[in-house]
Amino acid sequence: MSEIAFYQLSRGTLEQVLPRLLEKVLESGRRAVVRCPGPERVEALDRALWTWAPDSFLPHGTAADGFSDRQPIYLTDGTERPNGAEVLVLVEDAPEEGVEAFERVLVPFDGGDPVAVERARGRWRAFRAAGHRLVHWQQDETGRWVKAREG
Repeated sequence: MSEIAFYQLSRGTLEQVLPRLLEKVLESGRRAVVRCPGPERVEALDRALWTWAPDSFLPHGTAADGFSDRQPIYLTDGTERPNGAEVLVLVEDAPEEGVEAFERVLVPFDGGDPVAVERARGRWRAFRAAGHRLVHWQQDETGRWVKAREG
């Protein structure tokens, strides 16, 4: 079963936090698929990853860029996994199907948005019932990740 890590955002937006999470994925020698709820979100995150920090580069792409199998970070609104990624990032209400094919699944959510919190709770219950290893991370006052609980 996959390890599923919920990241409760309280010190930044997804566009600010996702690049740092993806850097950690690449540093570990793994590839990622970032699964979005729709094409507009794919485009927005694609732009955000190109411009998030002037001194950083996150190699990534979408189906529109071509060479999908070579992308260390692949953004999509579908369920494909052309780059053989070991890590899946579920953005907002992106489809969950196929999570068991990944070593790790990251579920970032806005801790200040009641809809996002309820969606995360529902996912937690469903993933726990399916037998996945779960961990919940929260940001402390400095923005560092602190393990809140395991399930």
